[in-house]
Amino acid sequence: MKLRFLGTTSDGGACPTLYETDRGTIVVQGDKVTDPEALAALRARGLPDHETAVEVRPELLRFAKLDEGGA
Repeated sequence: MKLRFLGTTSDGGACPTLYETDRGTIVVQGDKVTDPEALAALRARGLPDHETAVEVRPELLRFAKLDEGGA
């Protein structure tokens, strides 16, 4: 999978960061959700064991606009 950097709200280049893949999907780099209550709620809504959730600030999502026509 190839990643194309979309943007970050971090000054040092660390998380949070948003990427577009060559498969037409988005990769989000952020803090892994570890709070037991939040994880229980996610699991109750169907989050499978092979997936995880990350937390990012809303400002990061301004970079989520993909190129027209896909990756």
